[in-house]
Amino acid sequence: MKPTLFILAAGMGSRYGGLKQMDGLGPNGEAILDYSVYDALRAGFGKIVFVIRKDFEDDFRRVVLSKYAGKVQCEVCFQSVDKVPEGCTYNPERSKPWGTNHAVLMGKDLIHEPFGVINADDFYGRESFQVLADYLKSVEGTEGQYCMVGYRVCNTLSENGSVSRGVCVADKDGFLTDVVERTKIEEKNGTIVFTENDVDTPLEPNTPVSMNMWGFTPEYFQYSEEGFRAFLAAKGQELKSEFYIPTLVNDLIVAGKATCKVLDTPSKWFGVTYSEDRPQVVMKINQLVKEGVYPAKLF
Repeated sequence: MKPTLFILAAGMGSRYGGLKQMDGLGPNGEAILDYSVYDALRAGFGKIVFVIRKDFEDDFRRVVLSKYAGKVQCEVCFQSVDKVPEGCTYNPERSKPWGTNHAVLMGKDLIHEPFGVINADDFYGRESFQVLADYLKSVEGTEGQYCMVGYRVCNTLSENGSVSRGVCVADKDGFLTDVVERTKIEEKNGTIVFTENDVDTPLEPNTPVSMNMWGFTPEYFQYSEEGFRAFLAAKGQELKSEFYIPTLVNDLIVAGKATCKVLDTPSKWFGVTYSEDRPQVVMKINQLVKEGVYPAKLF
Protein backbone atom coordinates (compact mmCIF):
# COMPACT_ATOMS: atom_id res chain seq x y z
CA MET A 1 0.00 0.00 0.00
CA LYS A 2 1.34 3.43 -0.89
CA PRO A 3 1.60 6.07 1.85
CA THR A 4 -0.68 9.12 1.91
CA LEU A 5 0.41 12.76 2.03
CA PHE A 6 -1.65 14.92 4.40
CA ILE A 7 -1.37 18.64 3.58
CA LEU A 8 -2.27 21.22 6.23
CA ALA A 9 -3.99 23.98 4.26
CA ALA A 10 -6.63 25.33 6.64
CA GLY A 11 -4.76 28.63 6.95
CA MET A 12 -4.49 29.25 3.23
CA GLY A 13 -7.50 31.49 2.75
CA SER A 14 -6.33 34.01 5.31
CA ARG A 15 -2.64 33.88 4.42
CA TYR A 16 -3.11 34.19 0.67
CA GLY A 17 -5.91 36.75 1.00
CA GLY A 18 -8.28 34.33 -0.72
CA LEU A 19 -7.56 31.37 -2.95
CA LYS A 20 -8.08 33.33 -6.16
CA GLN A 21 -4.82 35.04 -5.34
CA MET A 22 -3.06 31.77 -4.56
CA ASP A 23 0.44 32.87 -5.34
CA GLY A 24 1.74 31.67 -8.69
CA LEU A 25 5.52 31.32 -8.34
CA GLY A 26 6.39 28.83 -11.08
CA PRO A 27 6.74 29.57 -14.80
CA ASN A 28 3.11 28.56 -15.49
CA GLY A 29 1.59 30.02 -12.35
CA GLU A 30 2.35 27.02 -10.14
CA ALA A 31 2.00 27.54 -6.39
CA ILE A 32 4.43 26.01 -3.88
CA LEU A 33 1.72 23.46 -3.08
CA ASP A 34 1.85 22.13 -6.66
CA TYR A 35 5.54 21.29 -6.31
CA SER A 36 4.83 19.34 -3.12
CA VAL A 37 2.13 17.27 -4.84
CA TYR A 38 4.40 16.66 -7.84
CA ASP A 39 7.33 15.60 -5.64
CA ALA A 40 5.09 13.37 -3.50
CA LEU A 41 3.79 11.48 -6.54
CA ARG A 42 7.30 11.07 -7.87
CA ALA A 43 8.43 9.68 -4.48
CA GLY A 44 5.67 7.06 -4.35
CA PHE A 45 2.81 8.58 -2.36
CA GLY A 46 -0.54 7.25 -3.57
CA LYS A 47 -3.14 9.66 -2.20
CA ILE A 48 -3.30 13.32 -1.17
CA VAL A 49 -5.55 14.52 1.67
CA PHE A 50 -6.03 18.23 2.32
CA VAL A 51 -7.37 19.76 5.51
CA ILE A 52 -8.97 23.11 4.70
CA ARG A 53 -11.61 25.49 6.03
CA LYS A 54 -15.16 24.69 4.95
CA ASP A 55 -15.81 28.28 3.87
CA PHE A 56 -13.42 28.08 0.93
CA GLU A 57 -14.20 24.51 -0.20
CA ASP A 58 -15.74 25.60 -3.53
CA ASP A 59 -12.79 27.84 -4.41
CA PHE A 60 -10.33 25.16 -3.31
CA ARG A 61 -11.92 22.48 -5.46
CA ARG A 62 -12.01 24.78 -8.48
CA VAL A 63 -8.58 26.43 -8.15
CA VAL A 64 -6.51 23.60 -6.63
CA LEU A 65 -8.07 20.15 -6.91
CA SER A 66 -9.21 20.51 -10.52
CA LYS A 67 -5.62 20.48 -11.77
CA TYR A 68 -4.91 17.09 -10.12
CA ALA A 69 -8.01 15.37 -11.55
CA GLY A 70 -7.10 12.05 -13.16
CA LYS A 71 -3.54 12.24 -11.82
CA VAL A 72 -3.95 11.32 -8.14
CA GLN A 73 -6.73 10.50 -5.70
CA CYS A 74 -7.48 13.57 -3.57
CA GLU A 75 -9.67 13.88 -0.48
CA VAL A 76 -10.66 16.89 1.60
CA CYS A 77 -11.48 17.26 5.30
CA PHE A 78 -12.26 20.36 7.32
CA GLN A 79 -10.82 22.05 10.40
CA SER A 80 -13.02 24.28 12.53
CA VAL A 81 -13.07 25.33 16.15
CA ASP A 82 -16.21 23.30 16.91
CA LYS A 83 -14.71 19.96 15.83
CA VAL A 84 -13.94 18.55 19.26
CA PRO A 85 -14.40 15.00 20.64
CA GLU A 86 -17.78 14.11 22.09
CA GLY A 87 -18.22 15.29 25.67
CA CYS A 88 -15.48 17.94 25.46
CA THR A 89 -16.19 21.61 26.13
CA TYR A 90 -14.38 24.84 25.27
CA ASN A 91 -14.75 28.58 25.63
CA PRO A 92 -17.70 29.59 23.39
CA GLU A 93 -15.95 32.88 22.59
CA ARG A 94 -13.05 31.09 20.93
CA SER A 95 -12.90 31.54 17.15
CA LYS A 96 -9.34 30.34 16.36
CA PRO A 97 -8.89 26.64 15.45
CA TRP A 98 -6.79 24.49 17.75
CA GLY A 99 -3.42 24.21 15.96
CA THR A 100 -1.50 21.77 13.81
CA ASN A 101 -2.23 18.53 15.65
CA HIS A 102 -5.94 19.36 15.75
CA ALA A 103 -5.68 19.76 11.95
CA VAL A 104 -4.06 16.31 11.74
CA LEU A 105 -6.88 14.80 13.81
CA MET A 106 -9.38 15.91 11.15
CA GLY A 107 -8.02 13.21 8.79
CA LYS A 108 -8.76 10.20 10.99
CA ASP A 109 -11.70 8.91 8.91
CA LEU A 110 -9.86 9.29 5.58
CA ILE A 111 -6.39 7.88 6.31
CA HIS A 112 -5.78 4.22 7.25
CA GLU A 113 -2.18 3.79 6.07
CA PRO A 114 1.21 5.35 6.93
CA PHE A 115 1.10 9.07 6.13
CA GLY A 116 3.28 12.14 5.86
CA VAL A 117 2.27 15.59 7.11
CA ILE A 118 3.41 18.90 5.58
CA ASN A 119 2.43 22.57 5.47
CA ALA A 120 0.74 23.79 2.28
CA ASP A 121 2.95 26.84 1.83
CA ASP A 122 6.47 25.47 2.35
CA PHE A 123 8.75 24.24 -0.44
CA TYR A 124 10.31 21.01 0.84
CA GLY A 125 12.29 19.66 -2.14
CA ARG A 126 12.21 16.32 -3.95
CA GLU A 127 14.82 14.52 -1.79
CA SER A 128 12.77 15.18 1.34
CA PHE A 129 9.67 13.53 -0.10
CA GLN A 130 11.76 10.55 -1.18
CA VAL A 131 13.31 9.93 2.26
CA LEU A 132 9.86 10.37 3.86
CA ALA A 133 8.13 7.98 1.44
CA ASP A 134 10.86 5.36 1.80
CA TYR A 135 10.62 5.48 5.60
CA LEU A 136 6.81 5.25 5.60
CA LYS A 137 6.90 2.21 3.31
CA SER A 138 9.36 0.56 5.72
CA VAL A 139 7.09 0.93 8.77
CA GLU A 140 3.82 -0.26 7.22
CA GLY A 141 2.13 -2.67 9.63
CA THR A 142 4.03 -1.39 12.68
CA GLU A 143 3.02 1.06 15.39
CA GLY A 144 4.82 3.89 17.12
CA GLN A 145 7.76 4.22 14.70
CA TYR A 146 7.39 7.82 13.58
CA CYS A 147 9.77 10.11 11.76
CA MET A 148 10.52 13.74 11.14
CA VAL A 149 12.48 15.14 8.20
CA GLY A 150 15.23 17.23 9.77
CA TYR A 151 16.47 20.07 7.58
CA ARG A 152 20.01 21.36 8.01
CA VAL A 153 19.55 24.81 9.54
CA CYS A 154 21.87 26.34 6.93
CA ASN A 155 19.30 25.32 4.27
CA THR A 156 16.36 27.05 5.95
CA LEU A 157 17.42 30.68 6.43
CA SER A 158 15.90 33.80 4.89
CA GLU A 159 18.07 36.49 3.35
CA ASN A 160 15.57 39.09 4.55
CA GLY A 161 15.50 38.63 8.30
CA SER A 162 15.68 36.14 11.14
CA VAL A 163 13.55 32.98 11.32
CA SER A 164 12.14 30.78 14.07
CA ARG A 165 12.90 27.06 13.94
CA GLY A 166 12.38 24.00 16.10
CA VAL A 167 15.96 22.86 16.75
CA CYS A 168 16.05 19.06 17.04
CA VAL A 169 18.03 17.14 19.62
CA ALA A 170 18.64 13.48 18.69
CA ASP A 171 20.37 10.59 20.44
CA LYS A 172 23.35 8.68 19.01
CA ASP A 173 21.01 6.47 16.97
CA GLY A 174 19.27 9.43 15.36
CA PHE A 175 16.05 9.30 17.38
CA LEU A 176 14.45 12.56 18.44
CA THR A 177 14.75 13.40 22.13
CA ASP A 178 13.62 17.03 22.09
CA VAL A 179 12.59 19.94 19.87
CA VAL A 180 13.59 23.34 21.25
CA GLU A 181 11.93 26.34 19.65
CA ARG A 182 14.56 28.96 18.81
CA THR A 183 13.60 32.40 17.59
CA LYS A 184 15.76 34.92 15.78
CA ILE A 185 17.98 32.49 13.87
CA GLU A 186 20.14 34.21 11.24
CA GLU A 187 23.63 34.38 9.82
CA LYS A 188 25.90 37.00 11.35
CA ASN A 189 29.45 37.51 10.06
CA GLY A 190 29.51 34.06 8.48
CA THR A 191 28.19 32.23 11.56
CA ILE A 192 24.62 30.98 12.11
CA VAL A 193 23.35 32.05 15.53
CA PHE A 194 20.15 32.20 17.51
CA THR A 195 19.56 35.18 19.78
CA GLU A 196 18.00 34.86 23.21
CA ASN A 197 18.03 37.60 25.87
CA ASP A 198 20.35 39.62 23.61
CA VAL A 199 22.93 36.79 23.65
CA ASP A 200 24.02 35.18 20.35
CA THR A 201 24.63 31.41 20.50
CA PRO A 202 26.23 29.70 17.47
CA LEU A 203 24.49 26.82 15.68
CA GLU A 204 26.37 24.26 13.59
CA PRO A 205 25.27 24.65 9.94
CA ASN A 206 24.09 21.00 9.76
CA THR A 207 22.03 21.18 12.98
CA PRO A 208 18.66 19.51 12.16
CA VAL A 209 15.57 21.69 12.47
CA SER A 210 11.89 20.89 12.07
CA MET A 211 9.97 22.37 9.15
CA ASN A 212 6.78 20.50 10.08
CA MET A 213 7.40 17.48 7.82
CA TRP A 214 6.41 14.36 9.76
CA GLY A 215 5.66 10.70 9.18
CA PHE A 216 3.17 8.64 11.19
CA THR A 217 1.30 5.34 11.21
CA PRO A 218 -2.51 5.35 11.59
CA GLU A 219 -2.73 4.78 15.37
CA TYR A 220 -1.36 8.33 15.69
CA PHE A 221 -4.96 9.48 15.21
CA GLN A 222 -6.04 7.61 18.35
CA TYR A 223 -3.17 9.16 20.31
CA SER A 224 -4.14 12.56 18.87
CA GLU A 225 -7.71 12.23 20.07
CA GLU A 226 -6.59 11.17 23.55
CA GLY A 227 -4.07 14.02 23.65
CA PHE A 228 -6.62 16.54 22.42
CA ARG A 229 -9.10 15.50 25.13
CA ALA A 230 -6.42 16.11 27.75
CA PHE A 231 -5.48 19.42 26.11
CA LEU A 232 -9.10 20.63 26.16
CA ALA A 233 -9.51 19.59 29.79
CA ALA A 234 -6.47 21.70 30.69
CA LYS A 235 -6.69 24.59 28.23
CA GLY A 236 -10.09 24.47 26.54
CA GLN A 237 -11.23 27.70 28.17
CA GLU A 238 -8.28 29.67 26.77
CA LEU A 239 -8.81 31.71 23.61
CA LYS A 240 -5.45 31.15 21.93
CA SER A 241 -3.75 27.96 23.20
CA GLU A 242 -2.88 25.52 20.41
CA PHE A 243 -2.42 21.75 20.23
CA TYR A 244 0.85 21.28 18.30
CA ILE A 245 2.36 18.20 16.61
CA PRO A 246 5.78 18.45 18.38
CA THR A 247 4.08 18.62 21.79
CA LEU A 248 2.16 15.38 21.27
CA VAL A 249 5.14 13.61 19.67
CA ASN A 250 7.28 14.60 22.64
CA ASP A 251 4.63 13.34 25.08
CA LEU A 252 4.49 9.98 23.29
CA ILE A 253 8.30 9.67 23.31
CA VAL A 254 8.46 10.46 27.03
CA ALA A 255 5.68 7.94 27.73
CA GLY A 256 7.56 5.25 25.78
CA LYS A 257 4.71 4.84 23.29
CA ALA A 258 6.64 5.99 20.23
CA THR A 259 10.02 6.78 18.75
CA CYS A 260 10.70 9.45 16.14
CA LYS A 261 13.58 9.00 13.72
CA VAL A 262 15.18 12.21 12.46
CA LEU A 263 15.72 11.77 8.71
CA ASP A 264 18.43 13.90 7.13
CA THR A 265 17.70 15.72 3.88
CA PRO A 266 20.02 17.73 1.65
CA SER A 267 16.99 19.68 0.30
CA LYS A 268 16.95 23.43 0.61
CA TRP A 269 13.70 24.58 2.20
CA PHE A 270 12.21 27.84 1.09
CA GLY A 271 9.02 29.79 1.59
CA VAL A 272 7.72 33.31 1.67
CA THR A 273 8.45 34.26 5.28
CA TYR A 274 8.80 37.91 4.30
CA SER A 275 7.22 39.60 1.26
CA GLU A 276 10.77 40.38 0.12
CA ASP A 277 11.39 36.60 -0.13
CA ARG A 278 9.01 36.22 -3.07
CA PRO A 279 11.35 37.26 -5.94
CA GLN A 280 14.04 34.90 -4.63
CA VAL A 281 11.58 32.00 -4.44
CA VAL A 282 10.52 32.66 -8.05
CA MET A 283 14.18 32.73 -9.07
CA LYS A 284 14.97 29.48 -7.20
CA ILE A 285 12.04 27.65 -8.80
CA ASN A 286 13.03 28.89 -12.27
CA GLN A 287 16.56 27.67 -11.64
CA LEU A 288 15.27 24.19 -10.68
CA VAL A 289 13.21 24.14 -13.88
CA LYS A 290 16.27 25.17 -15.89
CA GLU A 291 18.29 22.35 -14.26
CA GLY A 292 15.61 19.82 -15.24
CA VAL A 293 14.50 19.03 -11.68
CA TYR A 294 10.95 20.06 -12.63
CA PRO A 295 9.18 20.41 -15.98
CA ALA A 296 8.11 23.96 -16.88
CA LYS A 297 4.46 22.85 -16.58
CA LEU A 298 3.76 20.47 -13.71
CA PHE A 299 0.15 19.40 -14.37
